[in-house]
Amino acid sequence: MHSIPLSRRTALAGSAALAAAAALDVPAPSPALAQAPTAGQAPAAGQAPGFYRYKIGDITLTAIHDGFGRRPLEGFVRNAELADVKKAMAEAFLPQDALSITFTTLAIQQGGKLTLIDTGNGDSGAPTSGTWMANFKAAGFDPKDVSSVVFSHFHGDHINGFRLKDGSAVFPNAEVMVPAAEWAFWMDDARMNAAPEGMKGAFAGVRRVFGPGAKDVKQFEPGKEILPGLTPIAAPGHTPGHTVFALASGKDRMMIMSDTTNHPALFVRNPDWSAVFDMDGPQAAATRRRLLDMVSAERMQVAFYHAPFPAVGFIAKDGNGFEMVPVQWSSAI
Repeated sequence: MHSIPLSRRTALAGSAALAAAAALDVPAPSPALAQAPTAGQAPAAGQAPGFYRYKIGDITLTAIHDGFGRRPLEGFVRNAELADVKKAMAEAFLPQDALSITFTTLAIQQGGKLTLIDTGNGDSGAPTSGTWMANFKAAGFDPKDVSSVVFSHFHGDHINGFRLKDGSAVFPNAEVMVPAAEWAFWMDDARMNAAPEGMKGAFAGVRRVFGPGAKDVKQFEPGKEILPGLTPIAAPGHTPGHTVFALASGKDRMMIMSDTTNHPALFVRNPDWSAVFDMDGPQAAATRRRLLDMVSAERMQVAFYHAPFPAVGFIAKDGNGFEMVPVQWSSAI
């Protein structure tokens, strides 16, 4: 074994470390470690994989994160003054110039089947989105093992992950299940032809995603269980056929709230506000208040598409509004 030469400076540093360790009654570092320089390290380029598992009864859910998109605050809330929106953002310790809108889908495992609720942006979203597939695979899933894809509504950030820009289908073995009212609206040629110019792209996007397999799409009505424990509930306003889902297993229940709200700091606290994405603002607000009232009164767990990851928690009544209370993160499932 080779000896390590010690300068006076490193010897003094080693002595100081030994003395400090003795005072704290902890093991002292070796002189070799005390003199070793700290290796340079580049800053990490990103986060750990964005998935989080939890259970509702015997059902295992995995939240799959798909990144975010930034939206300027001006014009974002159609029926509120910009100053009030900025104040709400400040109270939530959020920036006052733009909102980072996050995207989180759910994978449901029960009875040996894997079901998805919505599919994220695919390769058609903002540059800061599109992390869904990497996170899905990091969670141990394979697209070919998806047995069902259930859609809440047909906005692009929910459906574009089903079919990529090149036309390839992502989930080759999955049945496709959609709300009948949503299908009737977006697949209606007369509505598409009469739509304002700003909406024509949304109609085209729906047809790009669903057109090649339209004959195999299964439409469902609200109020009837479509998969074990999963019951759709009509939640119109955001879109004509926007749907939320009650999930039940044993004594446990959860409401999958879809786009009932955008960011909770704005629309859970201020349920009468209407986001620019709500196609019928007053109807969306009435639906939002009804659902938030229900889940808060019944103390149901909730999952939101646009809440901060992992986008799961509870709703508490707070004056004329509500507050989202996140679940406590746990290493246990």
